[in-house]
Amino acid sequence: MSTELSEGRDLDGLGEQVTEGLTDICSGTAGSSSSMASVAEYYAGKNVLITGATGFMGKVLVEKLLRSCPEVKAVYVLVRPKAGQSMQQRISDMMKCKLFDRVRDDDPDFHQKIIPISSELMQPGLAISPEDVEKLSSCINIVFHCAATIRFDEPLKHALQLNVIATQQLLSLAQQMHHLEAFIHISTAYANCNRKHIDEVIYPPPVEPKKLIESLEWMDDSIVRDITPRLIGTRPNTYTYTKALAEYVVQQEQDKLNIGIIRPSIVGASWKEPFPGWIDNFNGPSGVFIAAGKGILRTMRANNDAVADLIPVDVVINLTLAAGWYTAVHRPKTALVYNCTTGGINPFHWGEIEHHVMSSFKRNPLEQAFRRPNANITSNYLINQYWILVSHKFPALIYDLFLRLSGQKPQ
Repeated sequence: MSTELSEGRDLDGLGEQVTEGLTDICSGTAGSSSSMASVAEYYAGKNVLITGATGFMGKVLVEKLLRSCPEVKAVYVLVRPKAGQSMQQRISDMMKCKLFDRVRDDDPDFHQKIIPISSELMQPGLAISPEDVEKLSSCINIVFHCAATIRFDEPLKHALQLNVIATQQLLSLAQQMHHLEAFIHISTAYANCNRKHIDEVIYPPPVEPKKLIESLEWMDDSIVRDITPRLIGTRPNTYTYTKALAEYVVQQEQDKLNIGIIRPSIVGASWKEPFPGWIDNFNGPSGVFIAAGKGILRTMRANNDAVADLIPVDVVINLTLAAGWYTAVHRPKTALVYNCTTGGINPFHWGEIEHHVMSSFKRNPLEQAFRRPNANITSNYLINQYWILVSHKFPALIYDLFLRLSGQKPQ
C-alpha cells in the first residue's frame, strides 16, 4: 500500500511527556512530569467501560489495565450472549485464558473487578437495560470503544450498524455519564487508505453519515449490495469506509466530550506483554503465517517491496491507556488522533517477512504440519498461477484420488 502515515509526532503520538507515561505504564510504575499523575495513579479508583472486551485487543486491554493499574476500581464490559452462552459464562471463559495468568498470580480475585453488562450492538440503545444505563451513567470515568466488525467483506448495512450507528449510540450514552473524563475510540490506520499521506487529523467523511444511514434504511439488501462499490469509491472495502465515517461521528462530539482516537495499523501478536507471541486468532497475517508454517500455503501474490505495517498488540494497548490518561488530564478542546504504526519510522517489507517466517518454521516446525514449509511471495501473476497449480491443485487432486481408491469420500 502506498499510504504513508504522519511522522509529525512520536510513535505514540503524545510527545515527550506521554512517552514517559507510556514507559511508566509498561512497567506499571509511576514517574512522569510533576504536573501530572502517573498513568497507574490516574486509573486508581476509576471505573472503566470497555466495549469489545471479548475480542483480541479488548482482552489485552482488560489484562493490562488490571495488571499495571491494580488500584482501578472496576472494569465494566459490554457483552452479548453468544452461541448458547450467557454473558457471565463468556466472561468466565475469557478469564480462564492463559493471557490472564500474570494477573491471576498477583491477585487471584481479580475477576471480581470485571462487571459484565448485557448489550447488543445491533439493537437500539445497544440493548442496555434502563437499570444498567443508570448504573453506568453514575459511575463511569473512562470509556474505551474497541468493538467493531473487522471483516473486509461485511455487507455495508451490517458494517454501518456495527461501526457507525453503534458508535453514535455509545456516544449518546457517554453524554449521560456524569463523571466521564475521557472517551477513547479505536479506529484503524487504514480508515483513510485512499490518501497518499495520512496526518494525525480527522478528514472530511466521504458522505454525511446521517444522510447515508437514512438513505439505506428503506433500501433492500440487494440494492445496497449493488450500489456499495460506488459508495465506497476508492476505498477497498466496507471496513475502511465505515471506520472513516465513525471517526467523523466521534469528532462531532468533541465539544461535549474529551476524545482521543487511536489508529493502529495491522495488529499482530504481543511483543512483550503479558508474554511474547500471544495471539488468539488467525485473522490477517497470522492466518497466512500459520498456513505457510503448516505447509498448506505455498504461494501468495504480493509485492515483496511493500511495507508490512505490523504493530504488536501490547504496543497499541499501552498507547490506548496512555492516551486515556493524557486525554483525561489535559482535556483537549479538539479530538486528538494517534497514528500507531511502524511503517513510517521502521519499515518492514513483505519479502523480509517471508524470509523470517520461513526460517522460524524450519527451525521450530509446527505440530501436525501437512508438509515442509516453503512459501513463496511473488508479484507476477503467471508465476503465482503456476505455483498454485503445482503446489496447491495437483497435490489436492492426488490426495482426492488416494481417498477415492481407499474407499473414502474426497474432501
